[in-house]
Amino acid sequence: MESTYFALASKSNFNKALRHFYKVSEMVDEIEMNKNLADVINDEIDASEVTEDQILPIVGSVIRDKYGYSYDSYNIIEPITEFEKIAEETSKWTALDIVCVYYNPGGKVFIINPKNPDHWERVRELHNDQLMVIYVKFLKEENKKIEAAAINTFEEMLAGKDVFINKAFIDQTVVQRKPAKKEKKAEEPGKVGGGGVANITPKYAVEVSNELFHNGNVEAWKKIVESYTTTYPALKVFIFHGSELVNDINSLFKWGKVKHGDTIFFQVAGENIKGVSKLQKYLYEGASPRFEQFLKIGVGQVLRLF
Repeated sequence: MESTYFALASKSNFNKALRHFYKVSEMVDEIEMNKNLADVINDEIDASEVTEDQILPIVGSVIRDKYGYSYDSYNIIEPITEFEKIAEETSKWTALDIVCVYYNPGGKVFIINPKNPDHWERVRELHNDQLMVIYVKFLKEENKKIEAAAINTFEEMLAGKDVFINKAFIDQTVVQRKPAKKEKKAEEPGKVGGGGVANITPKYAVEVSNELFHNGNVEAWKKIVESYTTTYPALKVFIFHGSELVNDINSLFKWGKVKHGDTIFFQVAGENIKGVSKLQKYLYEGASPRFEQFLKIGVGQVLRLF
């Protein structure tokens, strides 16, 4: 007996599936208005309208099956932490729409528009031997040969090679799918210091890529936060783990409590908030095997990171 629809037998599952179908339909409309699917999905995730487990079904049904993007699976050859060159180069490829799906070592799935630097900020690092699936569509006409050439060129870029750019990748007459311009949400009011009202950012995620978040990682985070608040004394950093506020960062150092692939969140509160992207980058490094770089400083000295 066919069992495809058994999961829809309950009201909650049926409604969940229905919401998913409506959301996919909305995204198709967005793509028809020349938006990149990765931009659309990440905006929906930020708005808590879509969850991570919806990414792969949406990609499969929309850009693979409906629009017939060419695609290839690629294993990252060596770690990549600098993405400015990739974003800058692919932004010139006006005749192509590109979507990447990256699977990090913790099993988390990221959807990336490589032309959008904000998406690389989410990933922070491409780890060697991890899978990335690259989807490409030539926007001018049906041309699988050009799509295959674009995928090959992109993979060579990921491998750190100098690449030859096919002139067909660039066509100013094509209506390209530019990164969606997300409207900035009004920041929620919060209380800091003596109870005064201030702005507070959303919670930013930092994934632990070290084997364990041990004492060295804790010390690195303390020095990074100290550097940030020294540069911006009017701002305050809040750290969260397991949806709870961490009042003492030392409490995160309990052997095995915070492991590889776990996520720690932070928020910044205060007036005229600055440097959050840098803070997220340094905290990511501090939660990685590269934490020692933040510990090479004399006693009583403050890192100058910001």
